Amino acid sequence: MPRIDNDIKLDFKDVLVRPKRSTIRSRADVDLTRSFIFRNSGLTYTGIPVMAANMDTVGTFEMAKAFAKHQMFTTIHKHYSPAAWKEFVDNNPETLEHVAVSAGIAEGDMQKLSDILELAPQIKFICLDVANGYSEHFVQFVRDVRKKFPKKTIMAGNVVTGEMVEELILSGADIIKVGIGPGSVCTTRKKTGVGYPQLSAVMECADAAHGLGGHIISDGGCTCPGDVAKAFGAGADYVMLGGMLAGHNESGGEMIEKNGKKIKLFYGMSSATAMKKHSGGVAEYRASEGKTVEIEYRGEVEATIQDILGGIRSTCTYVGASKLKELSRRTTFIRCTQQLNEVFTAFTTQH
Repeated sequence: MPRIDNDIKLDFKDVLVRPKRSTIRSRADVDLTRSFIFRNSGLTYTGIPVMAANMDTVGTFEMAKAFAKHQMFTTIHKHYSPAAWKEFVDNNPETLEHVAVSAGIAEGDMQKLSDILELAPQIKFICLDVANGYSEHFVQFVRDVRKKFPKKTIMAGNVVTGEMVEELILSGADIIKVGIGPGSVCTTRKKTGVGYPQLSAVMECADAAHGLGGHIISDGGCTCPGDVAKAFGAGADYVMLGGMLAGHNESGGEMIEKNGKKIKLFYGMSSATAMKKHSGGVAEYRASEGKTVEIEYRGEVEATIQDILGGIRSTCTYVGASKLKELSRRTTFIRCTQQLNEVFTAFTTQH
């Protein structure tokens, strides 16, 4: 019999962060780097744990170069060839601490992953990514990858509940991707009715992961730097971004001119656009669970990076966290019915 969970679940838009007395003089005094030791690989990571998503319009080699300059992380999309990976690794050794090779669980994915890691053994991170991280087949795939690559740090997802976070960690994953349906070009919730408000998902999954010595990524749902800060405040170890990074020089996809404006396409990896590009079309047994949008060209990603990092630093100064590590301990969320004063939204210009 169906049942209803009456506990209130919240999204980023449902809360604000309460300010607290702070002794921090300047945003410049805030340290955004984190250091982690991973439960199953035993490897370590030090950097700013903001991630570019493994979408082929975001998780590009070009994005990885721009992100690595700030010690930020990129999960490279799974459609690059082993030869392209070999060339990238040989020419960009400074990025290797901050990139992951991605794979799904389709036929041939394990072989391609093995080929890439054989050509580029310096890569330390593997991202195993499926839309539905609840399948037994996926759990077994995580076990198989852990057995084959015992010294690699494995990211796996996506899930939104504590018990599945625990199962994936106990099956060999180090970092769990959390989020079903919150992404800007994801239509899973519309097509399937399945999902979980992202703030609550992050809080519950972080609690489960940290209890086992694991880590989580908040994947999807961030629309502005304030949302990124809220995700960290909720306990996320990493925050993964897609739409906020779309439309830049470093974002994949061709530039098109429309009505005198430069446009880049951005689409979900389960969209008809992506499936047509990589799989020859949408299989007849499934529906597209992503949409394709046109984004006005936004230039170099550097300005967006500075905007995001500046916002997080400012959040830290409001709550008295001198390090990003302290943010979740100093965060109190206040439920609200309105985030922003929208009266002049239609007149806003970017400067």
